[in-house]
Amino acid sequence: MLLERGFGLYYRACLQCSLASAAPQLKPQTVRLAIISEGVNTWPLYVAQEKKLFQKEGIEVEVTLTGSSVKQLDQLKAGGFDIGFQQSDHVVSAVEHGADLFIFMALAHAPELSLVVAPGIRSFADLEGRDIAVDGARSGYALLLRKLLADKGLEDGDYAFREIGGSQERFDALKNGIAVASMLNPPFDRKLFAAGFGSLGTVSDYYPTYPGAIAAARRSWGKRNAPQIIAFIRGFSAAYAWLQDKNNKSEAIAILPERLKVTPDTASRAYDQFVARPRPQITPQGLQQVIDIVWEAEGLTGPKGAPDKYMDLGYLRKATQP
Repeated sequence: MLLERGFGLYYRACLQCSLASAAPQLKPQTVRLAIISEGVNTWPLYVAQEKKLFQKEGIEVEVTLTGSSVKQLDQLKAGGFDIGFQQSDHVVSAVEHGADLFIFMALAHAPELSLVVAPGIRSFADLEGRDIAVDGARSGYALLLRKLLADKGLEDGDYAFREIGGSQERFDALKNGIAVASMLNPPFDRKLFAAGFGSLGTVSDYYPTYPGAIAAARRSWGKRNAPQIIAFIRGFSAAYAWLQDKNNKSEAIAILPERLKVTPDTASRAYDQFVARPRPQITPQGLQQVIDIVWEAEGLTGPKGAPDKYMDLGYLRKATQP
C-alpha cells in the first residue's frame, strides 16, 4: 500500500513537471524608449539595464539614442517610440498642436545646465553677433536661454541659434569652434571647463523652480498598455532607489564611466551630487511655469490649458502603491 502510494506521488510529481515544462512561456512585451542624449540623468536607466530591473517587472526596454529632440518627438507622436525622455515644454507645445502626448513621470531635476562659453567670452554682451549651439531653436532649454538672453539685453537677431543636436553634438561644436556658447549638462560642461572654457551661470541660478526632464507617451498607447507603463515606472524607480543606497556607490560609479567615458573621480563626484537630492517630481505648479513660457515663446493667443491637459500622474500613483 505504501509502495503504491509512493508510486502515485512520484507519478503526479512527474506529470506536474511535464506540464510545467510544456506550458508556453509568455514573452515580455518590448517597450521602445527614446532618449535624446546621455548623461547623469540617465544613470537610473543604466542601472535598470545592468540589474535587469525592467525584466523583473515583466518588460523588455529597447533604447534608441536619437541625438535630436525634434526627431525623437516626431517619432514619438507618430508611434515610432512608446516612451520618450523629453523636456516638458515639448509636450505642452505638441499637445497644443494636436499631438496625443502626456507626461507620466518626472525623470530628473532641472539639470545643472551650465551656459558654457568659449575662452574670451566674459559677459552676455560678448555673445552679440556670435553663434550659440542649441538642440532645437524653439524648444527645450533654448526657450529659457532665449528668455535669459532677452533679460540680459540681447534680443532676437543680436545672436544666432545654431541647431546642432544633443549634448555630445553641442560639446563637439564648442570644442571645434563652430559655436561660442551652449547650455550643457555634466559631464560635458566639466570637460570643457577643464579645457579652459568658462561659464555665465546655470539654469538653477536664473530659474530655480523650473522642472527638469520628464517621461512622456501617447495617451492612446498608455490606455492600451497601462501594465507596461506601470512596469516601466517600477523598474526605473527601483533603479533610482538602488542608486540612492550609498552602499552601492562603488558599483554605481563603475557603471557610469563605462557608459559616458568619464573618469572614476568625475563619476564619484557626480554620484555624491545625485544622492544629495530627493527623487524628482513634477507638480502642477512647476508645469504651469512651462505652460507660461510656451505661450510667450510661441505667441499663442488661445486660453492656456490646465496642467492636467498635458500630464497624468495616475500611472505613477498606481506604480507606487504597496
